[in-house]
Amino acid sequence: MTAVDGSSAADPFDPRTVQDKWQAAWAELNPFRASEEPGDDRPRTYILDMFPYPSGDLHMGHAEAFAIGDAVARYWFQRGHNVLHPIGWDSFGLPAENAAIRAGTHPSEWTYSNIDTQAASFRRYATSFDWSRRLHTSDPEYYHWNQWLFLRFYERGLAYRKGGLVNWCPNDQTVLANEQVIAGRCERCGYEVVRRSLTQWYFKITEYADRLLEDMKQLEGGWPERVLLMQRNWIGRSTGADVAFAIEARDEPVHVFTTRPDTLYGATFMVVAPDAALAEEICAPEQREAFEAYKAEVARLSDIERQSTEKEKSGVFLGRYALNPVNGERIPVWAADYVLADYGHGAIMAVPAHDQRDLDFARRFELPVRVVVDTGEADPTDSGVATTGDGMLVNSPAIDGLNKGDAIAKIIEVLEERGTGTGAVNYRLRDWLLSRQRFWGTPIPIIHCEACGEVPVPDDQLPVTLPEDLRGADLAPKGESPLAAAKSWVNVDCPKCGGPAKRDTDTMDTFVDSSWYYLRYCSPHFTGGPFDEAEVAKWGPIDQYVGGVEHAILHLLYSRFFTKVLYDMGMVSFTEPFTRLLNQGQVINQGKAMSKSLGNGVDLGAEIDAHGVDAVRLTMIFAGPPEDDIDWADVSPAASAKFLGRAFRVFAEAGAGSAPGVDFAAGDVELRKVTHRTIDEVTRLVEGQRFNVAVARLMELTSAARRAIDAGPGAGDPAVREAAEALAVMLSMYAPYTTEEGWHRLGHEPSVARAGWPVASPELLVRESVTCVVQVAGKVRDRLEVPPDIADADLEALALASEKVQGYLNGAPPRKVIVRAPKLVNIVPG
Repeated sequence: MTAVDGSSAADPFDPRTVQDKWQAAWAELNPFRASEEPGDDRPRTYILDMFPYPSGDLHMGHAEAFAIGDAVARYWFQRGHNVLHPIGWDSFGLPAENAAIRAGTHPSEWTYSNIDTQAASFRRYATSFDWSRRLHTSDPEYYHWNQWLFLRFYERGLAYRKGGLVNWCPNDQTVLANEQVIAGRCERCGYEVVRRSLTQWYFKITEYADRLLEDMKQLEGGWPERVLLMQRNWIGRSTGADVAFAIEARDEPVHVFTTRPDTLYGATFMVVAPDAALAEEICAPEQREAFEAYKAEVARLSDIERQSTEKEKSGVFLGRYALNPVNGERIPVWAADYVLADYGHGAIMAVPAHDQRDLDFARRFELPVRVVVDTGEADPTDSGVATTGDGMLVNSPAIDGLNKGDAIAKIIEVLEERGTGTGAVNYRLRDWLLSRQRFWGTPIPIIHCEACGEVPVPDDQLPVTLPEDLRGADLAPKGESPLAAAKSWVNVDCPKCGGPAKRDTDTMDTFVDSSWYYLRYCSPHFTGGPFDEAEVAKWGPIDQYVGGVEHAILHLLYSRFFTKVLYDMGMVSFTEPFTRLLNQGQVINQGKAMSKSLGNGVDLGAEIDAHGVDAVRLTMIFAGPPEDDIDWADVSPAASAKFLGRAFRVFAEAGAGSAPGVDFAAGDVELRKVTHRTIDEVTRLVEGQRFNVAVARLMELTSAARRAIDAGPGAGDPAVREAAEALAVMLSMYAPYTTEEGWHRLGHEPSVARAGWPVASPELLVRESVTCVVQVAGKVRDRLEVPPDIADADLEALALASEKVQGYLNGAPPRKVIVRAPKLVNIVPG
């Protein structure tokens, strides 16, 4: 049989030839370019994959993530939407700098070489990107606007510089945000993080803490619940009281935040973080030597180690006393490592009867324990176990006999009357530490002048670009930013007074780059600002965002913060950047994450060479729900390739059997019903993100078409062509090369991606009968053909009348019959 294009249905299907052929054709057709034509009134849909870091070629994780995002984008293309599906690179960062140090080159050489490699691989992988919107965050044309936005934040008091303790990676020789410390170690290199005192730049994200929490209501149902929970926990809003404790030898009181001000009468000592400025300030002279020794000891511990419940409590008396504001009791002030300098005010009131850490400390140093909440449990003094539950207040004159809620309200009222405290809200969230002591990032656009202080770089002098002459060993960590060595770059005239001044030598955290990049895609070549606000109003916010759950806190939280600031600046009309979020799982091998050390890595290029792009893409999709991990040892790209060969033969034989434009209504009715039910199911499955089940339905349609060709009306029947065309369009989400060639064999012009989603005919969805499975003791014993609207009672009677069922019941009445009409009856024998 010969198709309308002259090819034979018997011609073999070679994935490599097809890939080369259609890559070239698509490059010319540019089928996925988003339209900006004034008359284009199609619904706009913005689909975005989290952009990659150019650390080398694409890997198996990329293959999964981008197969999922591409399927979503292709679906909406087919549904007739004007889709924006752009690509770019998150191209600043430490790996490029380290590679340049090793190679004696500039980071840009490694970065842009890798970008070119990944871009070629993306084209090979047949991703439906609008390449005209490509961007790189390391381009001056992009980071110009990082600097412009920084200055706008600075003007609003949201960017500021202060001294304090920071997380320091001794290996990478740079500071880390709290979010970049995982289990006490640098998230990138794994070295143990230490604390150092430095003056750094911050973004005041805490100003938006309440809105970041409140606006999560907009995301419920669109984001995975676990991501919302992770963000809520990270922000960590807690209500309580800010209590003022007067301290000997100090004019100003020390403020302590507590969620349980009702237990104030049980506060028998105070604890200050040893690395807090307060401990240094109030330490009595006679305790100075002991304090300094203890402080040095604590400096060697990570925050995780300091807060471990298994670590024996340690501390040193500071030789000072505080006054409990509710009873005037004189209580000792200690320094102890289990209190952190950046929590609240770096000091806590210790209530050992009702807090286990405080109790362990009190028992270690023989400090008094006073019960003030009667929970009915054993006295902590005797049991060694703090009672943390709710109960009635005791030994607390102003609030005796009250429950927790009433007691908290009453004691706050007492504190406010006495001027020794107020109701307060505290957050676990800390301001975003922005400074990095590395080269390959956005320079901070501030000039330091002895006469004028901090002076913003004028907008007309942006971007402040990185110097070209630093490379190789010049970039090696030395405890300060490599930019400090570029004297001709650092030393400038003050824009304000004209006197000698110096540029700030830190660069910005690269999460700044990714906090607003989705807005730049709307107008990537715009020169009048970070983005064209009119274009963002047309496209934003993102309809579907796809990426890994590892970004649940850092990137997603920072993007939400940026969006809210931009909303307050009047630059965007929405307060949440990503309407829907899809987190894909991880690709593992043999039950473990892939790594060189384990020798279980899988090379994406080799898999594509062996099985073809479409087989790898389809395997990623068919392996399971998108959020589940995929163990490559448990899946079979060879089986996917085999299925695609079967689908292609259906396209080829249908194309040879009839020409486009035949009257489908004249075709085999039973096959048409299968086709239209598949269209209906796959549509709902894709919109419900059950992509793997959608693939299963397409496999069933392929089998039905195959049977019709081999043992039914034959390849020339119009219903066979209808099934083949519907299959080509729907399968194109996952296997673009196979379906493009199949579409061609069916006699159509490219591209199948623009063919339009098939529409299910309601009259062909009506089922005259459905198959009901009858189980006895959990095992299938019969199948019955029944009307789709059969009543539960009628279906139960039919099932019990079945000879096969009666044979397993042995004449005894069943103990229980569960009916799920019309598809299931489950019988529990007596």
